[in-house]
Amino acid sequence: MQAAIRFPDLSPELFSISLFGMDFALRWYALAYIVGILIGWRLAVAALRRPSLWPADTPPMTAAQIEDLLTWIILGVILGGRLGFVLFYQPAYYLAHPAEILMVWQGGMSFHGGLLGVVLAAWIHARRHGIAALTLADLVTHAVPPGLLLGRLANFVNAELWGRPTTLPWGVIFPGPEAQACGNMAAEMTAGLCARHPSQLYEAALEGLLLGIVLLVMVWRRGALKRPGLVSGTFFAGYGLARFMVEFARQPDAQFVTPDNPLGLAFHVNGWGLTMGQCLSLPMIALGLWLILRARGTRT
Repeated sequence: MQAAIRFPDLSPELFSISLFGMDFALRWYALAYIVGILIGWRLAVAALRRPSLWPADTPPMTAAQIEDLLTWIILGVILGGRLGFVLFYQPAYYLAHPAEILMVWQGGMSFHGGLLGVVLAAWIHARRHGIAALTLADLVTHAVPPGLLLGRLANFVNAELWGRPTTLPWGVIFPGPEAQACGNMAAEMTAGLCARHPSQLYEAALEGLLLGIVLLVMVWRRGALKRPGLVSGTFFAGYGLARFMVEFARQPDAQFVTPDNPLGLAFHVNGWGLTMGQCLSLPMIALGLWLILRARGTRT
């Protein structure tokens, strides 16, 4: 019998209250968004208060302008994340049910869509205030990993976005009939239960913790902000590479899995191909590498 870890008895809700006949709950996932944004905001303010970190020892904006930017970023995350999920993962369903597109409380958010939303929001903010786009991108992206770390941990608490079946000793037996649908993969069964990769924790470690440490060292110890595009390029390439690798262990969305495509590849030929997450990560890697090369040798 293979070793495996049973999913702990965790609730997706911190607490819930009933008011006027209605139930209101604070969920870990919502708290992860809130705390991640607050940490990112404080990191950005701290960097702006250190003029020596910036080109010509001049911060690109004031701490007060960050609050205005924060509003735009929140809108970009929510609208971009939702529309990205609709367009990238379930376009046919939402084309048939357009009234459900804005029902974010039903779940369904895409990181890549949220990223595009933030990029658009930051670009608009930069144009309005005459801020160099790459410098603003560096400021924003260096503060993103804490939110990614907390968000992926919340995914784990919610027992969602789990990985493919595995025989590794740290495989987790997630609850629910969908998580337990290993099919004919008897080798991945432990006492009749399906063990899966805790891919949420892989992403938390790579996209949140490791990438976050790298970016903070670059900003606070290596003077990376003096080379516009270097920090944001490292973020794009780092996240894209981490997500691309984790996709090999992550269970794809159900709509991509068919009898002749059990791996859930979005694009494939003769069983070989890429998942949707990998397809969306490749442009990030390419953009990140281009920004890094562009920033090399540039110091202002």
